[in-house]
Amino acid sequence: MFGGGSSGPVDTALYTTLGVKPDASQADIKKSYFKLAKEYHPDKNSDHGDKFKEISFAYEVLSDPAKRRLYDARGLEGVQGGGGGGGGGFPGGLFSHFFGQGGDDDDDDDDMGGHPFGGLFGGLGGHRGGPRRRKFQDTVHPLNVTLEELYLGKTSKLKLSKKALCKTCEGSGGKKGEKYKCDGCRGRGVKTIVQQIGPGMLQQMQVACDACRGTGGKVPAGDKCKGCNGDKYENVSKILEVHVLPGMRHGDKITFKSEGDQADPDGEPGDVVIVVQQKEHDLFKRDGDDLHITRKLSLNEALCGYNFLIMHLDGHPLVLRSKQGDIIKPGTVRGVLGKGMPNKKYPELKGNLFVEFDVEFPKDHFLDDEKAYNVLRSCFPATKVINVTPGAAEVSVMEYDEKKYSRGRGGDAYNEDSDEEQQEGHHGQGVRCQHQ
Repeated sequence: MFGGGSSGPVDTALYTTLGVKPDASQADIKKSYFKLAKEYHPDKNSDHGDKFKEISFAYEVLSDPAKRRLYDARGLEGVQGGGGGGGGGFPGGLFSHFFGQGGDDDDDDDDMGGHPFGGLFGGLGGHRGGPRRRKFQDTVHPLNVTLEELYLGKTSKLKLSKKALCKTCEGSGGKKGEKYKCDGCRGRGVKTIVQQIGPGMLQQMQVACDACRGTGGKVPAGDKCKGCNGDKYENVSKILEVHVLPGMRHGDKITFKSEGDQADPDGEPGDVVIVVQQKEHDLFKRDGDDLHITRKLSLNEALCGYNFLIMHLDGHPLVLRSKQGDIIKPGTVRGVLGKGMPNKKYPELKGNLFVEFDVEFPKDHFLDDEKAYNVLRSCFPATKVINVTPGAAEVSVMEYDEKKYSRGRGGDAYNEDSDEEQQEGHHGQGVRCQHQ
């Protein structure tokens, strides 16, 4: 319980600056600081630079249990003077230390490490000379969505299991408010060792401390928190609402800042990163904001016109109809404006829909007699008449078979076919592989 005595803190100005009560928890102080720092950061509010400094200073004091107890007991003078006397007014010593212009090198001060916005507001910080707080690894989750959901948008609920500071000990691992140092590494988390790498050659290197597993803190067995057994963290569950916006694409990321693991109070919580994964669609292929489909037409449709219906991603039917006289060749592409995907930034703007056509030709001898062929022939422009000169040889054009025409097989296969054709009554010169 914080406070200067039964009557409470002797000074509450810093609590007022952060908008919290004097008995606020560390979590409440941190939450309020995040909110105010974002609101008054000079990058967003250039006219509130002094306000941002006041907020940062208040958090610097109140987020440190030792400094907070000193402030509650003696006010700003106590914080500035380190517990003794000292000048009044707005604290200059600690303030200059916070903004990197002074302060001592005592190991106890290193535990603060940096305020939560040290990385985000790097240009303003007061931690140029001090260590930065380590950020825990981000938690990455794939989110499988359909193309329809990317077109319309979707809200999903994600149940997250993460490591959070133990509520019982507030992340100390032992008694609330205490900071434990490992004697083996003096709280640094690493040891310096010297090893021989050759005759007369020594190498000095740093390794993680085995006593505290590189954390820098080791809680005595008798002080271990019963809630977390000295681990400083507990596993908790949380529900996140994930909003997939219309027009988002495969691979887009949705980030929840500081919602990831935090297993130590001296480290920044990681982020939760949701990665959009689009499932393959049966009909549509996406290319940016455009959609593509393929459609097979009969020869009749390719020559005389087509109309067909598709179900669009928004659930509405779409009729595609050709104009009279529009001849479709294999590989022809036609476009429909504004029927593609919505743009992520400007959803009212949509890409286009492109249709690539393939033409399915009828099978051989699909007409019964010569009269029918003449009727069909009359529908097309007349073919060019050729003059056959005397001595011209008329040959039969056969279907190409790659295996039979391959060089390695000579002419045997077609020799067999030719023999069969001659037996069936075909006359004239057959196809032969001639060797010169």
